[in-house]
Amino acid sequence: MPGSVDANFMFTLGELFRLIRVYADKEAARYGITRAQWAVLTKVERSEGMKQTELAELLEMQPITLTRLIDKLCDNGWIERRGDENDRRVNRLYLRKAARPLLAKLAGLRSELTATALEGINPADAHRLLAQLESIKENVRNAIQTPAGEPSRKEQRYG
Repeated sequence: MPGSVDANFMFTLGELFRLIRVYADKEAARYGITRAQWAVLTKVERSEGMKQTELAELLEMQPITLTRLIDKLCDNGWIERRGDENDRRVNRLYLRKAARPLLAKLAGLRSELTATALEGINPADAHRLLAQLESIKENVRNAIQTPAGEPSRKEQRYG
């Protein structure tokens, strides 16, 4: 790729993320679901019984937006809200039986999307890429957590 990493890195990652979102929404529509609804179902599957507020934080979503998504998922019979036995203001989220076949189909779709995105990249390079992306994610997470005014690590230049 021509140009410096510094000039292209952030834009390329941003554009890639946008394209993946568009592609995932397009393909999820085959199952009558949006990418956002898919994300909610997947997170609830991984952590059944989580609070609705915890899920909003995890998905970095406004609570009202998540409430609308969950309403739709409840209407479709895929998720149910249950009150918390210790705090009646709290809703906990659980998958309904009807969601399991859909999640199995969506797991297959996830594999299709990944295969398409990684087409032409050998598996060893794909594993390296994933490890590098995890390192980048950790670097950015650490930078966010570094208190203001604290000196950052040695500046490194690319490209």
